[in-house]
Amino acid sequence: MSQNPIPPSVAIAGGGLAGLAAACVLADSGLRVTLLERRPYLGGRASSYEHPGTGEVVDNCQHVLFRVCTNLIEFYRRIGVEDKILWYDDMTFIEPGGRSSVLHASPLPAPLHTAPSFLRFPFLTVRDKRAIARAIASLTLTAQPNTGKSFLQWCRDHDQTENAIECFWKPILVSALSEHLDLISVSYAAQVVRESMKSPAARHMGVPSIPLTDLYNQAGEYIRTRGGEILLRTSLQTFSSNSSGVQIRITDQDKKEREASFDYLILALPFNTVEDVLPQTPAAAPLREDLTHFESCPITGIHLWFDRQITDLDHAVLLDRTIQWMFHKSRLLTTRTVAGSEPAGSYIELVVSASKSLIDKSRPEIVDLALKEVREFFPAARDAVLLKSAVIKEVHATYSPRPGIDAHRPPQSTAWPRVFLAGDWTATGWPATMEGAVRSGYLAAETLVRTAGIGASEMENKKFLAPDLPASGFMRLFRP
Repeated sequence: MSQNPIPPSVAIAGGGLAGLAAACVLADSGLRVTLLERRPYLGGRASSYEHPGTGEVVDNCQHVLFRVCTNLIEFYRRIGVEDKILWYDDMTFIEPGGRSSVLHASPLPAPLHTAPSFLRFPFLTVRDKRAIARAIASLTLTAQPNTGKSFLQWCRDHDQTENAIECFWKPILVSALSEHLDLISVSYAAQVVRESMKSPAARHMGVPSIPLTDLYNQAGEYIRTRGGEILLRTSLQTFSSNSSGVQIRITDQDKKEREASFDYLILALPFNTVEDVLPQTPAAAPLREDLTHFESCPITGIHLWFDRQITDLDHAVLLDRTIQWMFHKSRLLTTRTVAGSEPAGSYIELVVSASKSLIDKSRPEIVDLALKEVREFFPAARDAVLLKSAVIKEVHATYSPRPGIDAHRPPQSTAWPRVFLAGDWTATGWPATMEGAVRSGYLAAETLVRTAGIGASEMENKKFLAPDLPASGFMRLFRP
C-alpha cells in the first residue's frame, strides 16, 4: 500500500498583503506553509495598533480599494472579510471655504458615465474641462509611448491648464500613486485613468469598516486552519539555496538565532529591506543592482478626535491644500458605533500622500497645519474642541513610480531556482497598491508551483490570479 507523499514545505518571509496572499493560496493548495513576520501583528504597511499617546486603535494609514482591484477583492472573499468593506459610488470634492462638488455615475456608457457630474464642477473652468477631456481621451484610448517623460511634462505637452493640473490631476494621481506629478511615469498615470474609466463599477471605492489588523488576522486564521504556521516576532536573517532545498537563518521571538530547512522560500519583503537578507554571493548582484534604482515615497496619516460632529460625510477629497483626503473614521468603523446611532464626536483621519514636506516637521506642527486646513473645509470644525491627536508617518509607504522604474522591477523568479519574490515593487503590471501586492503574492505562488512541477498537470498549470474587471460601454472597443 503506497503512502501519500509529503507535500512540499514553503517559508514565506513577510506578513504583509503579498506574503499573506501567497500563503493563503499555497496553503489552500496543500503545501506546508510557514509565514515569518518580524512584527507582532499581520498586515505589514496595512496594519493597525493601539497608539500609545491616545489609547486608540489606529490604522498606520488609510487604505482604500476600487472595483478594478479584482485580486484584492478575491483575496477578501477567500478569507471571509468581503462584507467588511463599505462601497461608495459618490466622491465629494471640497474647496477651501467649504463648497463641495460630487462626482458620480450617470446612465451613459463608459467612458462617458461621469461626464455630466464632471461638467458641473464649479472649480474647473470651461477651458480646464476641455483640456482634461482631451487628456482623458488620449490616456484612455491610446497607448502611451515610453518616452521617459514625467506626467507633469506630459501635461505641459498636452496643453493642460495650471488649474486643471492643480485641481484635477494632482488630487487624483498623487493620491493614487503617492508621488508628485513631476516624478510619476506617464504609463502609471495612464493606467490609473484607463482602469478607472473602463466601466461605471470600476471607480466604486471600498473602505474597510474594521481596523486593518482585524481584517488581515482573518488571513492568519485561514492559513492556520489549512495546516500552516505563523511565526510572529520572527525575522529572516539570510538564506542559502541548493538543488534540494533552502536553508534559512532566522531570529525568533526569544531573540535567538536558529536555522531551518524548507523546500522553497518566498521573499515577500519591501524593496528597502529585501537586500538585507540576500546572501553575499555573485548570484545576488543583479537583484542588488535593480534595488539601487528604487526610492521611497512617504504617506502621513493625521488622526484627530473632536468633541462634536464636524461633517456628515464619510470621506472627501480636499482641494488646493496640503491635506488630500478626509476619512470620517467614527462613521466608517462599525466597531465604534451602535447600529443606527450617530457617534457623539468626530474621529477623522487625514491623508497626505507623497508627504515629503512633512517628514521633518514635528507632531505639533503637523497637527496645527491640519487643524487650520480642516477648519477651512468644514465650518463646523471651527467651534469644535480637539480632544486628542496622533500623527503617523509611513516613510517607506510605497516605491516612487518614476519614469524608467519598470525596467528594474524584478519578476517573481530569482537566480535561485527555489527562491521567489513577492511585493508590490516586483513586476506585477500594477503600481504600488494593495492590488499590486496581492497580485505579486499570487504570481509568486503560481511561479513556485509551475517551477516545482508539483503534483498533477492541473496543479502545474494552476492560475491564482483573478480575471481583470471587464470593460463595458464604448471601452470594449479599445485595447490600448
